[in-house]
Amino acid sequence: MKILHVVGARPNFMKIAPVMKAVARAGFAEQKLVHTGQHYDVSMSDVFFSDLGMPLPDIHLGVGSGSHAEQTAKVMVGFEKVCEVERPDLVVVAGDVNSTLACSPARSTARSSAFPARMSKPDFAPSTWTCRKR
Repeated sequence: MKILHVVGARPNFMKIAPVMKAVARAGFAEQKLVHTGQHYDVSMSDVFFSDLGMPLPDIHLGVGSGSHAEQTAKVMVGFEKVCEVERPDLVVVAGDVNSTLACSPARSTARSSAFPARMSKPDFAPSTWTCRKR
């Protein structure tokens, strides 16, 4: 099984880090980390790899700054290409930032759209792999 985890802004890093660690401990999947580049400043991006013990991104889209529409469009185009090449079994997105919004439909428009996307909410419990209702 191949899982693509998507990060792009500070909240994503906080949510994806424990999920990646749990999957690594369980050892049931190949994982790749995709950084959209929505946040690109050292204090809003790079610092989290060391602070949270995350691996460096396998793929970096480098979208940079722009309006919400520009960033979302760049992520959609870039991530669709990633999905076509990587053909993941699962895409994990987290939070409610531009990168999250863009990657969900982008994976479904890729020619390899036979894979699901999962979104973690703030109340996601990676230890049990369930999402509690509010």
